[in-house]
Amino acid sequence: MNIIETGIDGLVIIEPKIFSDDRGYFFESYNTSKLAEYGIKDSFVQDNESRSKYGTLRGLHYQKPPYTQSKLVRVIDGMVLDVAVDFRKGSSTYGKSYSVELSGENKRQFYVPRGFLHGFVVLSEYATFAYKCDNIYAPTHDGGVIFSDTDLGIDWKINHDDILLSSKDNELPKFSDIIPYE
Repeated sequence: MNIIETGIDGLVIIEPKIFSDDRGYFFESYNTSKLAEYGIKDSFVQDNESRSKYGTLRGLHYQKPPYTQSKLVRVIDGMVLDVAVDFRKGSSTYGKSYSVELSGENKRQFYVPRGFLHGFVVLSEYATFAYKCDNIYAPTHDGGVIFSDTDLGIDWKINHDDILLSSKDNELPKFSDIIPYE
């Protein structure tokens, strides 16, 4: 397992060691003790999976206390641009975003700790997205920020006319209108 620092404290990319031959491949996608060596000590309690078509943008989401969540995300099939935005009060990188392409081919994972907004957009025809959460989903504590907030300046690598949003995600507030994570 290789850990790639992002320049934002706690936010890392994880590259698994892949064993390939003419039969296919094998890799370890999760190992509690190996991740703990890198400071990732979450106890994940929920696994989620979604399948989405090109242009689908899910995010930018977060859970309010006491249901805040850390996530370990990956793509099983297809490709997405995955984005995390730091909204931890007092953080030196508050309001900064980081983007990474995750795909079934590169098998990278993205660890998104508590205190980050999270979202992704599908760049391939379809993508199957899977993620672990360290807390349960609580719809009453759901929050988010509109993907197109100019203060964040995120380059989603896709024409905004091609973006497909849920009605909920289309009505999210701006970053300046949310309360920072403490």
